[in-house]
Amino acid sequence: MKVKIGTRGSKLALWQAYHVEDKLKEAGFETEIVTIETKGDKILDVSIAKIGSKGVFTEEIEEQLASGQIDIAVHSAKDMQSVLPEGFELIAFMEREKANDVVVSRKKGLRLASKESFILGTSSTRRIATIGHFYPNIKTVPVRGNLQTRIRKMDEGACDALLLAYAGVHRMGYEDMICEELSLEEFTPAVGQGSVAIEVHQSLDKERLNRIREVLNHVDTETCLLAERQFLKKMDGGCSIPVFAMATLKGDSIEIEGGIISLDGSEHIRHHVSGKQQDARSIGEQLASEVLSSGGDSILRDIKNQINEE
Repeated sequence: MKVKIGTRGSKLALWQAYHVEDKLKEAGFETEIVTIETKGDKILDVSIAKIGSKGVFTEEIEEQLASGQIDIAVHSAKDMQSVLPEGFELIAFMEREKANDVVVSRKKGLRLASKESFILGTSSTRRIATIGHFYPNIKTVPVRGNLQTRIRKMDEGACDALLLAYAGVHRMGYEDMICEELSLEEFTPAVGQGSVAIEVHQSLDKERLNRIREVLNHVDTETCLLAERQFLKKMDGGCSIPVFAMATLKGDSIEIEGGIISLDGSEHIRHHVSGKQQDARSIGEQLASEVLSSGGDSILRDIKNQINEE
């Protein structure tokens, strides 16, 4: 039984696709990797928020899923919008890597809390807003592209350091460039950060779907991401909205912490909810309700107005 695996063409995306391929081959599947260029890969001179946050890294891949040119698509879970187009579903979330953000630089010893100011490259509204809130002495500049492109731009003088997800830095072998691993309390990650998600179209044969899910899905990670993604859905947050959430499991319970931060970092709302694992989705929704009702709704409105004005 052959599985055609669709992926973006960056080195990190291909690492993820090969990781999926290895798991499937171990389970007896034949595989083929198909690389697909997306809108988010082509447009590198403007922020994700300005391109439009929905489907920036997925639209072209979903077209090939729907037409049957590929059987499954491999994505970074944090790139997946909270509501998929009709006919598509996420069938597996692979075991989550460490979810922290990290500061990466060739200049050793850089620390966000140091008295010295330096220029940090990131295009993430969540990271920019969080820096603005906790470390207003640090200046940020937009840097987009795959990991290698960002490092090249840093080396060319665009910035002193980059703010990135540990997972990608680790998978690409750049750990020796990590200056600082940031705390989950301050830099709570984007929903799904550190996990790989598997997407299919409803036309995929159900027996194949179930076998693939059985091989690739990590149940504990899935439970956490169901809560986080339900939070994101209720918050109506895409890549351009600085919302954050991280769920963890303890015994048979689930805890989730998350919130929203204004674009300039001046307003920061965070809440914590816990409950039973089987109620993961409703726990995520409860968190969003608490965030929205304690001022998050007005922050969200302001952010959308600012984005629409740009």
